[in-house]
Parts: sequence; C-alpha cells; structure tokens
Amino acid sequence: MKAAQAFGTLLVPAHWQTVDVISDLHLQATELATFEAWRDYMARTRADAVLILGDLFEVWVGDDAVASDPFLQMCGEVLAQASQQRPVYFMPGNRDFLVGPAFLSECGVQALADPTVLVWGDQRTVLTHGDALCLEDEAYQRFRLQARDPAWQAAFLGRPLPERLALAQSMREQSKAHNQSVAYFADADLGLTQAWLQAAQSAHMVHGHTHQPADHAVPAPSTGLRQVLSDWSFDPNDNSAPRAEVLRMQADGQHARITPQAA
Repeated sequence: MKAAQAFGTLLVPAHWQTVDVISDLHLQATELATFEAWRDYMARTRADAVLILGDLFEVWVGDDAVASDPFLQMCGEVLAQASQQRPVYFMPGNRDFLVGPAFLSECGVQALADPTVLVWGDQRTVLTHGDALCLEDEAYQRFRLQARDPAWQAAFLGRPLPERLALAQSMREQSKAHNQSVAYFADADLGLTQAWLQAAQSAHMVHGHTHQPADHAVPAPSTGLRQVLSDWSFDPNDNSAPRAEVLRMQADGQHARITPQAA
C-alpha cells in the first residue's frame, strides 16, 4: 500500500501582503536575456517574499560546480542580494533537484519541501514543482524514483565533476529528442491532484513543470483550482519568446498573473 503523501508547511507571517510564485526559468549561460530579466525582477519586485517552485536552473550537477562556473556564481549573487531584501524560497525541480543546502545557505535562500502547504490565514495552497503529478510519463517517473534516492544521489555526486557534466549534457539531449518526438505532454493526474488537495485540506494548487500556464477547475470530490505557472524565455532564438509570468498571491485571497516588469 502506497504511503500517504507528506507535506511541508510554510506559515505566512501576518505582515506579508503579497507573495510572488515563479518556476521553470531554466537559467543557463547560453540564454543571458532570460537571466537578465530574472535578475531585474528579483531586484525590483515589491512582493514580501518570492517562492521559486523548481527548475530555476537548466541543469545542476552539484554545488561544487559553482566554484568553476562564472554564470552560476552570478546566479548566486542575484539570489544573495534578493534574499537580503525579502525572504526567498526554493523548491527543487526535475532539472535542479541536486541543488544542495550549502548553496542555498550561502545565498540566504530557504528550502521548500515538495510538496508544501502554504498556510495564509484560513487559506491553504498546495505548492509543488508538478513533475510528481505527471503519472502518464512513466519513463520519467521511474527515473524520478531512482534520482530522488539518497544513495543514487551520493553515488552521482561522488563522480568527478567533468563526468557529471558530460552525463547531464547527454541526458538533456535525450530529453530534447524525446520532447520533439511526442505529440502529447503528460499533465497533472486528476486523481492524484484530488488526493493531494484532500490530504492537505486545500482547494488550491499551484505548480509548474508542464510549461502550459492555465487555470484548471478541479471537480468533486476535491473541488478547487489548479494553477499552472509559466516558464520563462527571453531567448531571441525562441520563436515563442518572450514569455514569462509571475503569479502574485495576495492576503485577501486574490491571485493575478503579471509580467516580471509589472511585479
């Protein structure tokens, strides 16, 4: 019998009025326009806190890679400066699940478990990256189960850095080839979504991962709302760029999708 889902909890302080939620920026050195948009947003947002729900980075092979990577160092500086202005939280995604406590601590960023229940007065919102909900992607779910195993992670991180970088590049190429070959991308499983909402005593879920921003009504027995976050891209070589959204949540229960510039 499958164990019940465990949830982290984030209690919102009484003085917070707005919280920004973002995900799937896939930051990488070859797409500096996206990095610059994110850097400007993090410096200027008026939110009381920023919650990053995974895939902030296109790839992460270990915290030790930062020392030899100027781009990752710039990203760390952005996070460190932002966290001095307001709380910044990070939840791992399917691309950056190896981001470790050493890097987060150095940047002043607080870790979020996946999933986490955001408790804001009498409002309860389930926050998750979203990949665990996409049950139809069976091959990925098998990899996810393996890659979240502490023993697997220890073995991977124990390999030389160049070897880890080469393996990550190979996996990215395989993933890109797979995405180009399929006509349908798995979405959040309805039954599992309902189960999570019921277990968390919530009527609201926010997640990323699918790159298909939309609001979905969740039918009974767990009636509610599932909001999917946008990915970010300002890459001039991306035909659908620019695209980026911030989900701004407010103390009165209102939620709005806004641009990074408007934030």
